[in-house]
Amino acid sequence: MLLIKNGRVLDPASKTDAPLDILIEGQRIARVGANLSASDAEIYDASGLIVAPGFIDLHCHLREPGQELSETIETGTLAAARGGFTAVCCMPNTSPVNDSASVTRGIVERAAAKSPVRVWPIGAASVGSQGLALAEIAAMKNAGIVAVSDDGKPVATARLMRQVMEYCDSLDLPVIDHCEDPSLFAGGVMREGRQSVRLGLKGIPPQTESICVGRDVEVARLTGARLHIAHLSTRGSLEYVDQAKKEGLRVTCEVTPHHFTLTDEDVRYDSNYKMNPPLASHQDRDALIEGLADGRIDVIATDHAPHHPASKDVEFDHAPFGITGFETALSLGLSELVHPGRLTLMRLVELFTTGPARVLGIERKIAEKEAADLTIFSAARSWTFRAADSASKSRNTPFDGRTLLGAAMATVVAGRLVYRQ
Repeated sequence: MLLIKNGRVLDPASKTDAPLDILIEGQRIARVGANLSASDAEIYDASGLIVAPGFIDLHCHLREPGQELSETIETGTLAAARGGFTAVCCMPNTSPVNDSASVTRGIVERAAAKSPVRVWPIGAASVGSQGLALAEIAAMKNAGIVAVSDDGKPVATARLMRQVMEYCDSLDLPVIDHCEDPSLFAGGVMREGRQSVRLGLKGIPPQTESICVGRDVEVARLTGARLHIAHLSTRGSLEYVDQAKKEGLRVTCEVTPHHFTLTDEDVRYDSNYKMNPPLASHQDRDALIEGLADGRIDVIATDHAPHHPASKDVEFDHAPFGITGFETALSLGLSELVHPGRLTLMRLVELFTTGPARVLGIERKIAEKEAADLTIFSAARSWTFRAADSASKSRNTPFDGRTLLGAAMATVVAGRLVYRQ
């Protein structure tokens, strides 16, 4: 039994913002109210802290199976717990690709044995994520996937996307797409613009993403299926999503902390600034922040993408795309969005909780009989992120040494304190 006392409960689902206590019995919330007591309960004093529904990361890479040099389910989820996440959705671009029930079951079983947080696998849309034939989607759903994606690359063709959407619609699964036009992307390593010319690096135009988003929205209009755009980074892409929402299509999208914090002007000869989609322009970043504030963007997701130091310690052109993100996501949201007055605290919590839950077709709220998954954080604690101290096996981040305002203080999963400062 666990009693969380003296916290400020923020619950976007019920619009609750009040000083309340939460009593947990077993894996469920037993009571929510003022001045609760329980003589035999462990007490967690949340004075001065925010108590929110458990954060969900809709987009991450745990690298297991097959890429354990960069990350494992155990190390990745330890980092997730430190960042306040109670559930993470891991992408299928592992070795082997998660395109079958046997691989899905392996991930689920490994997570049950080693992970402090919930791990919800995402299955491949196509066999081997090669874009040629549908993967075993129904079998993977029975084994535990919550969505499908060929992340790391787009679903290859509009025809295949139609097949995937129609099949997933019958299974009530969302389709998540990494949007890029490969013919425009070819060989690019950062956003096309003045900075790419200045650095002599091959640029990727923003239309690389928005053309593919437009295609996917058209297929969603054709099929009526659930479409989620991963790591949206441009104003043009957001305009497509906005129009789809206005038409009542079931289209959602996510933005990463690095895309609302950094721009292409921050890129230097340091592969920790190399990610896909690439860092965008100031105008694009401002559009993303507006979309986060006004509801056009549904989710903040980390796209946690660890890489072994040796693979990143090469010339910018040859380094893999991606950065880690679990341990800095909440703090960047508070530092870059809430404290400057761009977002309310309630809206930020929504983007980490009820937003991703809606994409998955589930609920996330603080109420009696609900799962006891909670994120407890300080909105004011100043701290400096040190990559060397991360729980992740990898250190590829542009935020090493950055001082942040706000931090996860405790993470509760199924009624257990799996992390506390």
